[in-house]
Amino acid sequence: MLMSEAHPSGLPCYRVLPAGDTALTIELGEGIDRRISALVLALTRRLNERLLRGVVETLPTLRSLTVYYDPLVLPAKSLLAHIEELMYGLKMGEQTGHSWVLPVCYDPSLALDLEDVAARSGLAPGQVIERHSGITYHVYMLGFLPGQAYMGDVPAELALQRREIPRQRIPPGSLAIATTMTCIFPLETPCGWHVIGRSPVALWQTRPRPHALLAPGDEVTFRPVSLREYESLLARAAESAPRVASDSPAGAAA
Repeated sequence: MLMSEAHPSGLPCYRVLPAGDTALTIELGEGIDRRISALVLALTRRLNERLLRGVVETLPTLRSLTVYYDPLVLPAKSLLAHIEELMYGLKMGEQTGHSWVLPVCYDPSLALDLEDVAARSGLAPGQVIERHSGITYHVYMLGFLPGQAYMGDVPAELALQRREIPRQRIPPGSLAIATTMTCIFPLETPCGWHVIGRSPVALWQTRPRPHALLAPGDEVTFRPVSLREYESLLARAAESAPRVASDSPAGAAA
């Protein structure tokens, strides 16, 4: 199922592909680009606000939106008609997320690859920390692990390929970089990314119900903290989830 790239005025270029018999994927571009992500998130918002009977779930990714639906309630042809209608006048900036400031400790005892990243990028470790924590990141999507947010875009001088030999395990909360993306890994996991720090904030929250802290479209900045402050925040998290303020303008992690 392929939509032509020649569309009437006001209708962005897109194509729709079947993903089995209960899902459609709407592709809005190629590569990792905040403009494409903005369109994906704007379409996601429009579709969710319409509350179509038969739509089961919407899943935004880097450059596409997958819509899971019940074909016995909402036939594919009808869903396609709704999607085309929603595409008219679709603009970037319609989706507004929360702004977050998350504490991160870049201490060498936690930053397993900080020295190597510094050497590869021709920077001192302190400069790596300064550059990584000095910008605001865009949450493109969630995936791989519960609550794991893929955030971009890493400064060009820190955009490194994945490690040649992945680690069999990294601890929960590990902050890592690879290519143009950065992630906080919510759980212990194998990992081929470069670990440059650790955060005490749980991105997968279990109270009051299981949910992800971050969402596609959110903005995140990292606040460097000392090892002592990290350990204090981690101890508090063992008793209850640490308070993390959000909203625009950016909130701060307590």
